[in-house]
Amino acid sequence: MTRKAHDSRAANKAMAAFFIAAALFLSLMNPAHSAAKRASTPSSDTTRHVPTIEDLMNLKSAGGTQISPDRTKVAYTVTETDFEQDAYVTQIWLADVATGRALQLTRGKKSSSGPGWSPDGRWLAFTSSRADDKSQIFVISPDGGEAIQLTKVETGVQGFEWSPDGKIIAFAASDPESKESKDRKDYYGDYEVVRKEYRHTHLWTMDVAEALKTPQPGKRRTSGKDYTVGGFYWSPDGMKIAFDAAVNPDLINDGTSDIYILDLAGDSVKKIVSQPGPDSSPYWSPDGHSIVFSSAMGKTDYFVRNGRLAVVPAEGGAVRSLTDAFDEDPYAVCWNGDGIYFSAQQKTAAHLFRLDPASLRIARITGPDDAMLGGFSFSNDGKRLAFMSASPTAINEVFVSDLPFNPRILTRMTDQMSGFILGTREVISWKSKDGTVIEGVLIKPADFDPARKYALLCVIHGGPTGVDRPALLSGDTRTYPSDIWAARGALILKVNYRGSAGYGEKFRMLNHRNLGVGDAWDVLSGIESLVAKGWVDPGRVGCMGWSQGGYISAFLTASSRAFKAISVGAGISNWATYYYNTDITPFTIQYLGADPVTDPAIYAKTSPMTYIKNAATPTLIQHGEFDKRVPIPNAFELRQGLVDRGVPVEMVVYKGYGHGITKPKSVRGAAEHNLAWFNHYIFGDPKPDLSAPPLPEKVADKAPEKVAKLSKEWSSFHKSDGKILLFEIPVLFTEVRKVLRKLPGYPYFALGSP
Repeated sequence: MTRKAHDSRAANKAMAAFFIAAALFLSLMNPAHSAAKRASTPSSDTTRHVPTIEDLMNLKSAGGTQISPDRTKVAYTVTETDFEQDAYVTQIWLADVATGRALQLTRGKKSSSGPGWSPDGRWLAFTSSRADDKSQIFVISPDGGEAIQLTKVETGVQGFEWSPDGKIIAFAASDPESKESKDRKDYYGDYEVVRKEYRHTHLWTMDVAEALKTPQPGKRRTSGKDYTVGGFYWSPDGMKIAFDAAVNPDLINDGTSDIYILDLAGDSVKKIVSQPGPDSSPYWSPDGHSIVFSSAMGKTDYFVRNGRLAVVPAEGGAVRSLTDAFDEDPYAVCWNGDGIYFSAQQKTAAHLFRLDPASLRIARITGPDDAMLGGFSFSNDGKRLAFMSASPTAINEVFVSDLPFNPRILTRMTDQMSGFILGTREVISWKSKDGTVIEGVLIKPADFDPARKYALLCVIHGGPTGVDRPALLSGDTRTYPSDIWAARGALILKVNYRGSAGYGEKFRMLNHRNLGVGDAWDVLSGIESLVAKGWVDPGRVGCMGWSQGGYISAFLTASSRAFKAISVGAGISNWATYYYNTDITPFTIQYLGADPVTDPAIYAKTSPMTYIKNAATPTLIQHGEFDKRVPIPNAFELRQGLVDRGVPVEMVVYKGYGHGITKPKSVRGAAEHNLAWFNHYIFGDPKPDLSAPPLPEKVADKAPEKVAKLSKEWSSFHKSDGKILLFEIPVLFTEVRKVLRKLPGYPYFALGSP
């Protein structure tokens, strides 16, 4: 086809589509049509519906709060699903503290995240891969306008911090591929010597004034193969940077992380903390004399123990633990004139605390007791903070508060769910087999009747040091659509089994050398407690989970017959297989106490495959193709063990993914697979064929009937003589544009901006 013929055909398509659009737009503006539509719309009470998987995935979520230095504005991020490019896209918004008015600052197909204010509040910096698909630093005025690219780093930027005077930005970036490596690849082809070849991460700085003129590659400040940089923080005088660094980027060496000081005057580096276990996340004291940081305090079994906040003189010296009396993991937020602020979990709640480094007195400054708060940031004067908070009736919202604590909401993200029928959420507790008190989150149908027996689905979190909270839709919008099952007549129990975070070190260590076994006690006893209440039909119980939750589900499918169906997501089936293949071997040693050769008995005790001869539960196995955390041989081993026993099993491999599924289309697939699996075995729906799922009819296939309908409505419009309600036009315009996007001819035409 010639270019001229192509252009002519495109023009014809555009013209035809334009008339279709015009017909639709005018027909929608027909007053008789509008009046009829309004009259037929039921009240808000009767228009509520059970959300679909698509509904849940299309919900927007807020995060990343950063209050401005002058405390008048809060920057935050909003993430939404973009099925068209199969990505989750994050953009930066700005809320005015006084009025609550929100403004979207960044736009586009690529995400913008990690907002950070310049000290004078003139700029808001962020990272985005909008330039050459590599993460770079940009700045934008809080008044709006075009973003300005500041960096042009070959390998992309991993994180950044403004200097106290706002003239310099420090950032981390990994080393580029060396010439020697490129030459080797060119001659011998591409290969890797396992755990010997790494690209280390180092610190760079950039002059902001120069970068505002043209993007800068930055000035290298650290180098070499002795360490790889993690977190970093400027000294109050802007002359030094404290940072943590491990010996290399390999996750098995996380425990080697220590604290260093970079003197910018000559780029000299001094290690000031060197002890076993990880030391990380340094923060300077206001006077610049001390540094607080997270520490294992020399313990090498740090996976199963509480971390501490510790302090060390900025010049080096004795390390002093500050939080021995606090029985949870504290995470430093800032150190100002009032003390050290840190966040921590308290069972299913999460709060902000203040620590006096002299007296070691700790005070909780947020409330109420069951609040679920996070993402704290402070204004320059330390008198106001921004944060995120969720509740059983609200998803994460942005809040501000002056001190003493008096929170005020700035966003209304929960309004998105006003038309949904959702379950209720509450925390319950029971005693496990060994007498340990276990908590869990129970989701009930909106119309729960205590006299009725319900199906029960257990959803088990990962970790094991994760935790489930009674926050609305927390973890329920993707792989496991709890509220859809609740609306169908199921209770959902999320078990905070032994080892979960928030319950203290003793509780965390209860599954030390007892993984799977004790976890199974906790799940099964939770089921029994609900059966005893008369709420659950024991013949309709299912279980599912991802990662550690997948492992516990695998353990239950092999060792228990209490379930009608189970779904194992990225779960361990054999601890020896896991140990020899995973990217975090220290995790296994710390929890089980030895390697498989030294102590084969503990590996047998805790491995699902040991009990596979007892398996009888239909099992769905879900796994990422390139999972390094729980390598896929675990899934194949479990599948074959079930096949050998004649147990119904399906295994789905999600192509191109590691330990998590990170793109919307595949997340939709995983959720639909779970929905179909449990709908069949728990609710009696037809057995699904996961290889040939039902597909929606494409909009383009309906184009001819749309044209006929629009022509009819066009004719109808000409016979009307009413008036248009002007306030409806923007809404109608948006609806028209949605249709146009899906009709032949788009994007050759458009009504308004796309």
